Amino acid sequence: MRIAVVGATGMVGEVMLQVLAERNFPVTELIPVASERSVGKEIEYKGKKYKVVGMQTAVDMKADIALFSAGGDTSLEWAPKFAAAGTTVIDNSSAWRMDPTKKLIVPEINASSLTLADKIIANPNCSTIQMVLVLAPLHRKYNIKRVIVSTYQSITGTGVKAVQQLENEYAGVQGEMAYKYPIHRNAIPQCDSFEENGYTKEEMKLVRETQKILDDRTIAVTATAVRVPIVGGHSEAVNVEFSNDFVVSDIQNILHHTDGVVVQDNNDTYTYPMPMYAQGKDDVFVGRIRRDESQPNTLNMWIVADNLRKGAATNTIQIAEYLIAAKLV
Repeated sequence: MRIAVVGATGMVGEVMLQVLAERNFPVTELIPVASERSVGKEIEYKGKKYKVVGMQTAVDMKADIALFSAGGDTSLEWAPKFAAAGTTVIDNSSAWRMDPTKKLIVPEINASSLTLADKIIANPNCSTIQMVLVLAPLHRKYNIKRVIVSTYQSITGTGVKAVQQLENEYAGVQGEMAYKYPIHRNAIPQCDSFEENGYTKEEMKLVRETQKILDDRTIAVTATAVRVPIVGGHSEAVNVEFSNDFVVSDIQNILHHTDGVVVQDNNDTYTYPMPMYAQGKDDVFVGRIRRDESQPNTLNMWIVADNLRKGAATNTIQIAEYLIAAKLV
């Protein structure tokens, strides 16, 4: 299995290499790919050194699967070229997510929709993945009418420049700014740029991607996305209104039996998800599960996951694992 990692020198690319190694993915040939300025650099994978190659070289090498994490513009330009060469692309950017001809996949929910014809597969936004993994089994049982979500997102979602900004601010050092404002001791109610409706792109991703993944355009979703000065992962306060009533213990039981979800919900022992403890893990953690007493059939939850792993690298690699298991590559 020849695997290209496009964006291998970036923050998500490095985590992809780490997750490939951890999961013993069947790599027979690794092709690390990056922009021209990184060509010739060496990366390490399972104790061996590999030289980074450029995009056209990687296309010509005809990998079986290309794991893309190199930004939307790069994906729009190069994913079709890889696909035309017979490579199946799994793309981490927002480039293809809302394309009606492309599948948007969280393996535990909808991998079974994939076919041999799907040569470009979209990986959802990190904040969407962790939310829909929890929502999907509840939607099947109780039918979701509306979701209100507020996110508390790690600076790692912005990239290495944001991590450096926070470290500089900790140390009292002037340096390059990833954000318009300080992030240390602050919360910035803007993730990504604003759209015409006053919502940010990140907020609208939560709306549109949730409806597409759950295959239900009737679900009403509204979001507020906030950047906070933490590294470990994204947290979300999620309020869900169902068509049908529920018992909280049944909700906990359903989620306890959902692949990829870990319930951490015990008020007596102060057990609830936190990004510090989600970091480096592949599961989605859910707790503070309680009825919204302000209106009928409504639930509150707190959902946390490592945005670089299940929110990006791990989900991408799980899609690749499914493709191999289903003989689609």
